[in-house]
Amino acid sequence: MKLFYSPGACSLGIHVILEEIGKPFELVVSSARDGSLYQPAFVAMNPKSKVPTLLRDDGSVLTEYPAIAMWLARSNPACSLIPADIEGEARMLEAMDYIVSTVHMQGFTRIARPGNFTPNEADHEAVKARGREILAKGLKLFDAQLEGRDWLIGSYSLADIALMYVENWIPRAGIVMPANVAAHFARMKARPAVQRAFASEGLAL
Repeated sequence: MKLFYSPGACSLGIHVILEEIGKPFELVVSSARDGSLYQPAFVAMNPKSKVPTLLRDDGSVLTEYPAIAMWLARSNPACSLIPADIEGEARMLEAMDYIVSTVHMQGFTRIARPGNFTPNEADHEAVKARGREILAKGLKLFDAQLEGRDWLIGSYSLADIALMYVENWIPRAGIVMPANVAAHFARMKARPAVQRAFASEGLAL
């Protein structure tokens, strides 16, 4: 397998999943900053021009964070990254979807790329402020969900890995991490798979 990623981006979560699984994979840096996401070779592979992108051993390409995460976990059931019971799986999906589609795409994207939401630079600060509101609401919900437990749905799952990549972004958003979320991030950073992924991407723990 080959993971096309950008250091510290949401692809970090997929990188951690691959490390948890422990099967061989390659890493290829692909970034909007250096323009590699828009080069003909990458666009031919993934016309969406985004990471994470996973090139599988059979030559097929899989895109979108939740799809890649689910495929990797389902393909490697011994890693137990998806609960065995239907209620647990539903709760895991519920948390992961909210992290990716709302906290990340609606919250952090407003903070990092306000121009995606308005062409008027005079409105950028208002867009960022709305992003921080969305982020703060999400963190409050997850802080409550983590009360009295180590992991979001009780057992370690894909949802925790998704939350980890968002937690890694919080310092740049100017928001204080709630206590239970901060403790969760500390537990994530103690995992060898997370440490290997951070080291590979040149990120500070």
